[in-house]
Amino acid sequence: MPSVRQLEYLVAVADLLHFGKAADECGVSQPTLSQQISALEKRLGAALIERKGWAVQMTPLGRLVVERARRVLVEIQEIRSVARRSREKMVGVIRFGVTPTLGPYLMPSLIASLHAEQPDIKLYIREGLPTEQALELARGNLDMMIGPLPLIGEGLEIEPLFREPMHIVVPPHHPLAEKSNVTRHDLAGEAFLSLDPRHHYHRMVEGICDDLRAVILRDYEGTSLDSIQQMVGSGIGIAVLPELYLRSDVGGEALIRRVTPVDWQVTRSIAAAWRQNAANSADFRLIAARVQAEAKRILSDH
Repeated sequence: MPSVRQLEYLVAVADLLHFGKAADECGVSQPTLSQQISALEKRLGAALIERKGWAVQMTPLGRLVVERARRVLVEIQEIRSVARRSREKMVGVIRFGVTPTLGPYLMPSLIASLHAEQPDIKLYIREGLPTEQALELARGNLDMMIGPLPLIGEGLEIEPLFREPMHIVVPPHHPLAEKSNVTRHDLAGEAFLSLDPRHHYHRMVEGICDDLRAVILRDYEGTSLDSIQQMVGSGIGIAVLPELYLRSDVGGEALIRRVTPVDWQVTRSIAAAWRQNAANSADFRLIAARVQAEAKRILSDH
C-alpha cells in the first residue's frame, strides 16, 4: 500500500508541477521526494508523472490517483483531529480563510472577543479569493473560511451568518453628494470603481452596474477597498462599499460621501464554511456563531 508521505509528495507535485518546489513544500530534499514517487509508481505498476526535462505533467492515471489521494489525506487529517479532540478542549491553530473585502474590517474585533472566551485557540488568518479558498478548504489546506455567498466546493458545510448592506459612495464635491433625493435614474451612466475580475466583489459591482445602467471603470481597478475609497475621494469615479468597511477605523467616510437612492438597496450575504463531518465541526460552529454575533453587533451599533 502507498504510504501517507508518498501520497503527500504526489499531491504536492500535482499542485506545483515542479519537483523542487514540491520538495520545499513538503520539507524534504528533491532526491528524497523523487525516489519516493518512483517507489510509488513501481508499487502501482504504472507511471503517474510525465517528466520532460524541467516540465512536469500528470498522466491520466496520475490525475485519478491524485484526486483520490486528496480525499485520503483529508480523512487522515480528520482522524488525527478526532484523536486530539478526545483528550483536549478547543485548542490549537485553526487555518482560517477570509476574503480581503471583509477580513481587515471584521477580524480585529472578532479575534479580541474570541480570545477572551477561548484563550487556547489561535487563528492563522489567510486572506484570499473566496473561490480559491473554497478549493483550499476542500483540499484540507484550510480548516474554515468566511466569505460572501455563493461559496462552492465539494463536501463543504455552508452556514449563512449575516447580510451586510452595501452603499454607494461618491467624492465630496460630486453633484450627487449635494442632492437631497437621489434615484436610480440619477446613477445611470455613472462610472463605478471595482477590484479585478477575480473577486466576488467585482461580479457584484458588475451586476449593480447592469441594473443601474452604469459602467465599470476597467482601467482603474483597485487592489483593495482602501484603494477604491481613496480613488473615489480623489474624484476618479464612484463606488459601492460594504457597511462594515464604512464603520471601521481603517475605512470610514472621511474622503467620501454616502448617497442613498430612494429606490435602490443591495446587501451581500456572508457565510462560514468547513468540511462536512469535520472532527472540529462543533468548534467551527462556535466560531461561526461568534462571527455572526460580532458582525451584528457592529452593524446595529449606532
